[in-house]
Amino acid sequence: MLTFTRVWLPIGIAIVGIVAIVVGHARTSTAGAGVVLLGTALIVWMINWLFRMSVESNKEREQEEEARRFFDEHGRWPDE
Repeated sequence: MLTFTRVWLPIGIAIVGIVAIVVGHARTSTAGAGVVLLGTALIVWMINWLFRMSVESNKEREQEEEARRFFDEHGRWPDE
């Protein structure tokens, strides 16, 4: 399910947008809707990317907190 949301959903929206631009000959409201769909695809991809970045930073914080607990117990950092 995550692969669908992260990869295939933005690609599908972008493809529909490109088709709408081509069908609308870049001059009609259909083409305008295609441009909006391309922007929407970019936004969906960026939201997924930002979410992945926040999850990754949470993992790094947890690792740092674990290293601090180790330092409090042993008086040295775990990698020393």
